[in-house]
Amino acid sequence: MREGAGQAEQRQADWHAIHSEEVVSRLEAQPGSGLSSEQAEQRLEHYGPNRLRPPEREGPIKRFLKQFHNVLIYILIVAGVVTALLGHTLDSAVIFGVVLINAIIGHVQEGKAEKALDAIRGMLSPRAVVLRDGERMTVNAEHLVPGDIVLLEAGDRVPADVRILEARNLRLDEAALTGESVPVEKADEPVAVDAELGDRKSLAFSGTLVAYGRGQGVVVGTGEATEIGKVSSLIAGVESITTPLLRQVAEFGRWLSVAIVLLAAATFLIGYYLQAYTAIETFLAAVALAVAAIPEGLPAIMTITLAIGVQRMAGRNAIIRRLPAVETLGSVTTICSDKTGTLTRNEMTVRSVVTAEQAYEVSGVGYVPDGAFHRNGGETVSAGEEPVLAQMLRGVALCNEAALYHRDGNWRLEGDPTEGALMVAAVKGGFERRELDRSFPRVDVIPFESSYKFMVTLHREREDGGLLIMKGAPERVLAACTRERTADGDRPLDRDHWQEVLDGIASRGQRLLAVAVKETDPDHRELLFSDVEEGMVFLGVMGIIDPPREEAIEAVAECHRAGIGVKMITGDHALTAGAIGEQLGIRGKPLVGHEIEAMDDEELGRRCLETDVFARTTPIHKLRLVQALQGHGQVVAMTGDGVNDAPALKRADVGIAMGNKGTEAAKEASEMVLADDNFASIAYAVEEGRTVYDNLKKAILYLLPTNGGQAFTIVIAIMFGLTLPVTPVQALWINMVTAVTLALALAFEPPEPGLMERRPRDPAKPILSGFLIWRVLFVSVLLVMGTFGHYVYMEAQGVSDELARSVAINTLVMGQVFYLFNARYILEPVTSVAGLLGSRAVLIAIGVLIVLQGLFTYAPPVQALFGTAGLGPEEWLRVLVFGVLLFGVVELEKAVLRRRISPED
Repeated sequence: MREGAGQAEQRQADWHAIHSEEVVSRLEAQPGSGLSSEQAEQRLEHYGPNRLRPPEREGPIKRFLKQFHNVLIYILIVAGVVTALLGHTLDSAVIFGVVLINAIIGHVQEGKAEKALDAIRGMLSPRAVVLRDGERMTVNAEHLVPGDIVLLEAGDRVPADVRILEARNLRLDEAALTGESVPVEKADEPVAVDAELGDRKSLAFSGTLVAYGRGQGVVVGTGEATEIGKVSSLIAGVESITTPLLRQVAEFGRWLSVAIVLLAAATFLIGYYLQAYTAIETFLAAVALAVAAIPEGLPAIMTITLAIGVQRMAGRNAIIRRLPAVETLGSVTTICSDKTGTLTRNEMTVRSVVTAEQAYEVSGVGYVPDGAFHRNGGETVSAGEEPVLAQMLRGVALCNEAALYHRDGNWRLEGDPTEGALMVAAVKGGFERRELDRSFPRVDVIPFESSYKFMVTLHREREDGGLLIMKGAPERVLAACTRERTADGDRPLDRDHWQEVLDGIASRGQRLLAVAVKETDPDHRELLFSDVEEGMVFLGVMGIIDPPREEAIEAVAECHRAGIGVKMITGDHALTAGAIGEQLGIRGKPLVGHEIEAMDDEELGRRCLETDVFARTTPIHKLRLVQALQGHGQVVAMTGDGVNDAPALKRADVGIAMGNKGTEAAKEASEMVLADDNFASIAYAVEEGRTVYDNLKKAILYLLPTNGGQAFTIVIAIMFGLTLPVTPVQALWINMVTAVTLALALAFEPPEPGLMERRPRDPAKPILSGFLIWRVLFVSVLLVMGTFGHYVYMEAQGVSDELARSVAINTLVMGQVFYLFNARYILEPVTSVAGLLGSRAVLIAIGVLIVLQGLFTYAPPVQALFGTAGLGPEEWLRVLVFGVLLFGVVELEKAVLRRRISPED
């Protein structure tokens, strides 16, 4: 089988730009009878089956083992091995349990691209109706070959890329591939070679749906040579990128591991050569230092904090499929959004109505008929009191094939979206279809066809007359008219005036539809094209658009206030995209697909920063735009719902798919799914992402001083030749118990005031800024002073090592308890009721820690295990005083620094 060669041959021709006769000739097709079975078999052998090749996949074991390839995980494994060698199997089991849980989560989330490819393969039609051996038959779509004659009818999924040969009112829903918001008319006429994908009206693309009409065409592309196959290849070739947090944690882990090794080595050398410790004593001291310095609980805290963010987002219609995406949302600098269904409602709406004497604006959006007609900048009018407007609304309701009905408390539309918009406008004006049908029964109809671009219906208006209603493309309707209607009667048609009107409405990105009528004889029972060639009376035009969501307008404004750029990338026309962008607050001249095609990566990188609206884009354009933005250091969130969005969704830092109208391919390529398909939910998710990052930063700011306090206490003891204030197993106890209780409480912190007024943080900025390093060192020194000072004081009193260590450990833990209140707000003061008592999680964590520390200090079995002794009231008073002093000093430090640095530092 020469599948590769065959696919390459199919890609070479511009089938959309070639006349149908030449296409048939090149492919040696037979439109009347189709290929013979023998020809089909030969071509199948040459071109290969009409399917997408599955990707090469890693085995489950290799994928699972890859989850352990992380510096911080290495540190955890070392900590687990050390604790196991020390005989502390319980703590070792906890550490390895954390490692295993992280690996399982990563393994489950792996394979996103594979699922995306599976979803696209599932879009291909499983069956196809073709002509073979002169007969109409249904075959497996995998057996289609170039040259096959395919028959298409409403409801079919197009089985391959097909060059149209015949079309009867054929319209295809291509939104999943091109982003086009309404079904696209198809015809057999060739188009320009450089026509955008959405403008190739002579082609029907594999995986799209036949919305109306019927047609016949010849297969010109199968398998990976189809447009959907090219998207599949794009997804397979796109590399997912890691999140800012994971990059920063990996870098932090590398630096931390180097620092711990160097500090432990220095401690060993000082103890062995300068203080004359034995080799074994020095080695144990170095082990104690390493265990004290490793933040064993940090990965667990990260995972739990992210998981809490996932739960909160789910309550706001944002479903997270990959944990790190929660934090990445908080660092997003640019949101690239599809238009149709995300920023807009994906429900066509009449917004403008213009008659010869009046211009009306129509309020209300979507298929719910709530709204009114306004003129002169806002004056509400009754359609029944405006004669020409009433005739227009009555006309579009009668000359219509859509149905609008109210069921189970909801309005539903059946039929073409554009005709549905007209029906909704008629209902807003007080015209009900059922009543109209009784008063004006339909006698005959000329259905809409793309070849002549209009529809005509004939109605019996009264016993002595009939009524013709014509609606369609303005140029065709105007050509049939010689007069226009006013409130005072008919007058000669002013074509120049109407051209200005049409240009004005089109400049607002609205699709145009014109309406005309003509009275006829009562015995008129059959419609002919000659009936509407002349003599029609022009009523007016309507402007139709898929309007922006009201909540999306506010969400875009909120993103701008938060310093986040919003870019609209759509497959729709430039005029429509520009008009919608203007209403949303996304302004600027649109950059069109063919312009993007002509740019190299450097020029595109420059233009993508300057431009916020992109129109007539293809999947490769969207992918290039995302990559160009990332090349300039932007953290990009990409929203979309179609197969055409999948490559860019996968490449983006955060891919966001639509839950209701999104394709499975888009969902599987994304990290997040919007349950309500609403752009506004992204703004909520960004706020939650920023909260998660703040809470992770607070947890790190809390954990590292704990490790620093222990580590430097041991270093100072070695330098002075003293007995270790904290043994390795005691250090592990402190790390684990404070991480599990106190640090975990910070994961539940609510957003700080003004969170969405900040600029996005720099993704290249390290997780520990200069200010945060200062805070870690500052609090570490305070903890060392209290812990080591209290230990030396107790040693001077001649108490046992067990009691001196117990006092030192409880001093350290008490300092951490009070510092937990400080850590709730990084710079803001916590000396208020809300700051001290406003977090239930903090109070519960402190209560749990007191119980655990009480068992550690007083329970005989635990005393024997950890080598501790009970404290008396005098010791506890000094411990408590130290905690209060540390709290006060840190709050004083905040006050000094508050005016000098920003929360982002």
